[in-house]
Amino acid sequence: MGAKMVDFNGWDMPVEYPASGERKTGGLVAEHLAVRKSVGIFDVSHMGDIRLAGPEALAAVQHMTMNDASKLQIGQAQYSALLYPQGTFVDDVIVHRMGENDYLLVINAGTREKDVNWVREAAKGYNCTVEDLSDNYTQIAIQGPNGWKTLQKLTDVDLTQVKFYWFTHGTVCGLPNTLIARTGYTAEDGFEIYVPSDEATSERVWNEVMKAGKEFDVVPCGLGARNTLRLEGALSLYGHEISDSITVWEAGLTRFLKMDKGDFTGRETLAKQQQEGIKRTLVGLENVDRGIPRDGYKVVDLGGKEIGYVTSGSPAPFLKRNISLAYVPVELSAVDTEVAVEIRGQNVKCKVVPIPFYKRPKKS
Repeated sequence: MGAKMVDFNGWDMPVEYPASGERKTGGLVAEHLAVRKSVGIFDVSHMGDIRLAGPEALAAVQHMTMNDASKLQIGQAQYSALLYPQGTFVDDVIVHRMGENDYLLVINAGTREKDVNWVREAAKGYNCTVEDLSDNYTQIAIQGPNGWKTLQKLTDVDLTQVKFYWFTHGTVCGLPNTLIARTGYTAEDGFEIYVPSDEATSERVWNEVMKAGKEFDVVPCGLGARNTLRLEGALSLYGHEISDSITVWEAGLTRFLKMDKGDFTGRETLAKQQQEGIKRTLVGLENVDRGIPRDGYKVVDLGGKEIGYVTSGSPAPFLKRNISLAYVPVELSAVDTEVAVEIRGQNVKCKVVPIPFYKRPKKS
């Protein structure tokens, strides 16, 4: 489809799709706006999948993740994370409860080998099997307010009955027992379908989704729009907002941290940090002066002293502002606090703003 391609953790991935043929619009901004206003489709087959099944699968999941998987009903999913003993991140994951003793963890591509090894090690001593199913599935994400209408044409499942962070199985594009999830990573409503990873099937399903979305001006979307969409929603990305040197408290993800569920890896350190407090925290920044903050740029106070760094930064196509996420000292994290980002040798003034920068409108 004429996409600009890059290497992404060993995968050949589209950054953006320029306008070509019948597609009158293209590029990152057009893709971003299509997801906010109508529908965009992403090839996210690089995502990894780990299955834990057996009598003690839940106990194993509870031991290795920070959220409380015991609260999940069959067909429900939750955002969570695998943690090191020091309370930092192995990876963030989405835990799906597939059956009575059956869980699927969706993981990031760049951390797949590390994650699989970590899960295998953490599950030792529990009566359950661990399978790396990453190569079994192609995952296609159909995101945006018209995403469900697009997918509804291709499935026998009533998608209006699938709530956010739930999933089901049904026939999609003639493929029986297809996993259909309503999670997403765009701060927008949307669905993900998991189809067999053979090339012919994957390509056919992709083309059928594109055809079904034609009346809604569906556009194919790449990594660029995926990044700007998740940044507007202040959704964490491994290696940026979260890593093996950042704790859950620092990352501001404590709404997913269930300290009272019982023991789990990292709990002891996190309990200590909860008592002692943290020195730095993740904030949202909006530019006051002109300039585009980028990942890794220094954050300085108004006296020019380095105090932190930008984890992710970009123009926000829908909000039409320059925004970033950054780590700063807790004492400089209050909303409306002014700091600066060093951009090409110049200290560009920014202010702390509430996050997420964007929240999707509630359905009427």
